[in-house]
Amino acid sequence: MFDRPTILDEAFFRRVAVHDFPAARCSHITETVAPDIVVDLFDSQIMSRHLDLWARRSKGKTFYSIGSSGHEGTAAMAAATRLTDMAFLHYRDAAFLIQRKKQAGGLTPLHDMALSFAASAEDPISGGRHKVLGCAHTFVPPQTSTIASHLPKAVGAAHSLGMAQWLQLADAVLPHDSIILCSFGDASANHSTSQGAFNAACWAAYQHLPMPIVFLCEDNGIGISVRTPGGWIAANFAQRPALHYISCDGADLNDALRGCTEAVTYARTRRKPVFLHMQTIRLMGHAGADVELSYAPIAQIEAAEAQDPLLHSARILHEQAGMSGAEIVARYEDMRARVDRVAQDALAKPRLLTAAEVMASIEPEKSAKPPQPLPHTAARDALFIKDARNLAKPATLAKSINFALADIMLQYPQVAVFGEDVARKGGVYGVTQGLQEKFGAARVFDTLLDEQTILGLAIGMAHNGFVPMPEIQFLAYLHNAEDQIRGEAATLSFFSNKQYRNPMVIRIAGLPYQKGFGGHFHNDNSLAVLTDIPGIIVACPSSAADAPAMLRECVRLAHEDGRVVVFVEPIALYHTTDLHQPEDGGWTAPYIAPDQDKVIAQGALGQSGKGTELAIITYGNGYFLSRQASSDLEASGMDLRIIDLRWLHPLNAEAIVAAVADCKKILIVDECRRSGSLSEKLMTILTEAGRGDAVSRITAEDCFIPLGPAAELVLPSKASIIEAARAAVA
Repeated sequence: MFDRPTILDEAFFRRVAVHDFPAARCSHITETVAPDIVVDLFDSQIMSRHLDLWARRSKGKTFYSIGSSGHEGTAAMAAATRLTDMAFLHYRDAAFLIQRKKQAGGLTPLHDMALSFAASAEDPISGGRHKVLGCAHTFVPPQTSTIASHLPKAVGAAHSLGMAQWLQLADAVLPHDSIILCSFGDASANHSTSQGAFNAACWAAYQHLPMPIVFLCEDNGIGISVRTPGGWIAANFAQRPALHYISCDGADLNDALRGCTEAVTYARTRRKPVFLHMQTIRLMGHAGADVELSYAPIAQIEAAEAQDPLLHSARILHEQAGMSGAEIVARYEDMRARVDRVAQDALAKPRLLTAAEVMASIEPEKSAKPPQPLPHTAARDALFIKDARNLAKPATLAKSINFALADIMLQYPQVAVFGEDVARKGGVYGVTQGLQEKFGAARVFDTLLDEQTILGLAIGMAHNGFVPMPEIQFLAYLHNAEDQIRGEAATLSFFSNKQYRNPMVIRIAGLPYQKGFGGHFHNDNSLAVLTDIPGIIVACPSSAADAPAMLRECVRLAHEDGRVVVFVEPIALYHTTDLHQPEDGGWTAPYIAPDQDKVIAQGALGQSGKGTELAIITYGNGYFLSRQASSDLEASGMDLRIIDLRWLHPLNAEAIVAAVADCKKILIVDECRRSGSLSEKLMTILTEAGRGDAVSRITAEDCFIPLGPAAELVLPSKASIIEAARAAVA
């Protein structure tokens, strides 16, 4: 009763041998699949099934045994799509990947899948880091998502097809007439991430923007142990505006191929989104450790097993290809023997043995692309013809970023800037003002109000040759969508063994001290959500003198090295002009053209002063406030230097220790909260370097930022920095 894999396996053998096939469920079928195609698809299906059976019976030898049994009908989607139709797959789509690899030729899908199941270091997609469905040769980026967090980036990839064609992007990866496939389960269709992706696709299509995507919902009626209400998926999606609904039966190869072909044809010819509702069956429970009998009656389990898609495929083989039950069973057993042989070989292959081996793919390959040449002087002069007077004046932080963005977009035709209110309005703070006029609505555009969609759009565009520069309007808004960075963008190089990259520069207006807007929604001082993610880079300029060079380095890192970079812009310093006295202009700086500007490499620190009595280590608003405090401290005779971190993740520990090596005392000024802030990492770095007795810190309180003047009570200030500095050297 409990060994469902064996029961399922033996039932196929027993029933097919005596032609005990389940009755056809699709009476409306008018066209049937050609016999050779049926045989080919059946082979992919039984290969997937025997891999599942092996994984379930090899406890301790294989890992992450969520299988594809009952979902083998997705092989039909592989047959209906082209190799260059990029596919973001549900974790039950082994049959799809097997079929697509077979169509590509020259690949070894069975061996590859076995290596993945065994977590072998020779697994061609993840190198033993995860059992993922992916293949760089067939345009299947690896996915680990179980909650459909891959849907927003699939929408982004679909949007990029029209953009690339319109812009005639030379770096485009996918043919312009490609479509995007995105598959997921019925339970995941309810997730907010999924709903946002569906809404974004429909929102674009409603405005007649190209959105050639097939959403393949594999409806097996259950999510782990929770049943999907009967009819819910059809009721939810059949009448959505701008979304074409098609249904098919994944257990019947004839109907599955009919539905898949119809969906793909519609998306390819109309360039509009399709929702393909494929009925599937979940067999053998959710995963290897799942005891389905603990939440489902045995009659329900047996009824599902009686509708095993392989039994329906065997019936179709018998009816349309003229194969006897004995011939079908022999084919099934031959595949079992093949899988067993390959499985034993896969288990003998080496696994990752050291932390260094595991971590080797966190960062993508450096210099994977050549440097982008600077534009001709005449082109730059024409671009800035209306800005000539402003270019001659000292710039604020906001204006320097604006000029830098224009120079970057001129140099990199694959860069696009987008987000909420960034286009005609020019952003809430005017940072993107005039960019749409300079570069057009295809490269500078407003998105709908959904941070998951904004970041997903960036990830998907990056798959097709773009270097996206999305804007998150306020740091607090990032928390609605942070898994698009943590779970999707940051993991792609790791789980693809450096075969895929996610080049992007995410601009975020953030940090505290903003007086125009109040409260924690616009004054968020929590960077911890970013600074603990492996592989990404977090930069934070504090001044107009540094911001352009840092932003150019961020784009270079994205373009050449494929890095995911977050550029945090201190809101309170956007329009700050003065440092010590009114109208002293001490916080502005001349804007310098790219060919004359300094280079601020990743990890390079900034420094003001050379004093050895006290070193202040800080960043962002903390650097500005420390510079303000320095005039009072130096006037009282303190010998001071101030270190601007600039690059907040990963921290350049060696450079930080060296920068304060000759200083007697060290003060860390951190505008983020005491718990979980960079100050904790800095204290650790300095303590491990033997400077623990010399270091102290001042931080924000472990508190949300309140409205109005009360905010100053929980944040470092010029006065509190002066007090802490004097206490440090006392």
